[in-house]
Amino acid sequence: MTAAQEMLTRLDGGLIVSCQAYPGEPMRDPRTMVQIAQAAVIGGAAGIRLQGIADIRLGSETLDVPIVGLWKDGDADVFITPTLEHAIAVAEAGADIVAIDGTRRARPDGRTLAETVAGLRAASTALIMADCGSLDDAIAAERAGVDFLGTTLSGYSGERPKSTGPDLELIAEIAARCTLPIIAEGRIHTPAHAAAAHAAGAAAVCVGTAITHPSSITSWFVAAIAAGEGA
Repeated sequence: MTAAQEMLTRLDGGLIVSCQAYPGEPMRDPRTMVQIAQAAVIGGAAGIRLQGIADIRLGSETLDVPIVGLWKDGDADVFITPTLEHAIAVAEAGADIVAIDGTRRARPDGRTLAETVAGLRAASTALIMADCGSLDDAIAAERAGVDFLGTTLSGYSGERPKSTGPDLELIAEIAARCTLPIIAEGRIHTPAHAAAAHAAGAAAVCVGTAITHPSSITSWFVAAIAAGEGA
């Protein structure tokens, strides 16, 4: 059994919880993020997605579930683990799976996705998840040699409209055209959304905002009350 197959057995049919806070927010602290991750694991999370080297390092020392690690950096279109240097740093911090921008857009270091994957393979044993924005991205990422295909950037890379919920159409398209496991991510706001993403073909489902971002969750309730919903 390969490392990717072994990882899939741990994540297949499971929930990955993304524990992230934006810069400047009160919860933007590695200890806080990892404590939230610990609570998610108690609730049954099969894996945790963490952003930033300090968070990943602490998570790898604390958690006993697989960690999907990434490093958001820069203000260009490609900012999720944008370069090979970022990817290697994420792996060295302890991520079991390194999430990288899996689109076909130009990268800050000039490398292609395939070159980034090859470089990371040479430097680390970590598995690789491509955060894709379209079917063409997923096909190219599979050819580049990644281990998992994510729908993270659907609606954000300019190739697909931003849906109000998960992009179930894209999940189904990737499942029909690609052989790698899919990790559905992006605008999965309810348990029903998560179940639908899995039914559409995702091996695992990643949820962040709806579980771990109190500011957003609170705003949903505030907006509903203001609009008189449920009256």
